[in-house]
Amino acid sequence: MLQKDLEEVKVLLEKATRKRVRDALTAEKSKIETEMKNKMQQKSQRKAELTENEKPAAVVAPITTGYTVKISNYGWDQSDKFVKIYITLPGVHQVPAESVQVNFTERSFDLLVKNLNGKSYSMIVNNLLKPISVEGSSKKVKTDTVLILCRKKAENTRWDYLTQVEKECKEKEKPSYDTETDPSEGLMNVLKKIYEDGDDDMKRTINKAWVESREKQAKGDTDF
Repeated sequence: MLQKDLEEVKVLLEKATRKRVRDALTAEKSKIETEMKNKMQQKSQRKAELTENEKPAAVVAPITTGYTVKISNYGWDQSDKFVKIYITLPGVHQVPAESVQVNFTERSFDLLVKNLNGKSYSMIVNNLLKPISVEGSSKKVKTDTVLILCRKKAENTRWDYLTQVEKECKEKEKPSYDTETDPSEGLMNVLKKIYEDGDDDMKRTINKAWVESREKQAKGDTDF
């Protein structure tokens, strides 16, 4: 584009006879030539930078080993003989079979998928709820999914949780039915939460109910 501008200015300069026009065209010609020179220098500099950046490419580790994504989302179910873990990984069925590796122990398994869309993916599950058979466990790769089959050592037994840690966490979350605990305490916590999150009307309603409740208690009225 600049080259064509320069050629056109040169043609006009040859035809121009008035000094003012020639001076203007000469100035424009110098401006275009300077701009072309700068662009050539920038192009040469970029080319040198690209060449410099390409030099270490031979010793840099491939992007496939750049970093590993930890898998946290999965689903699982079970049959009489197996605990089945489903991991969704788009495109996993297109990688070579040797790129999907699973190792089992009696109470754990770990999955490693290499070179999937330029990344590696890993999943480690320790402290399985119950022992599994290492020899009887396996994996299957399906469309966009890895299926891990953990063979139960004790068949026909139900797993309520996948891991011991999950079991302990869920049991801690269960409400306590201690008879010494005030049964109204849980309700009060719920009302407190509703009060804090509610608008002015809600707060007035709760305040009114609270006052009426206290008045009944003061009168000894325990009827419901």
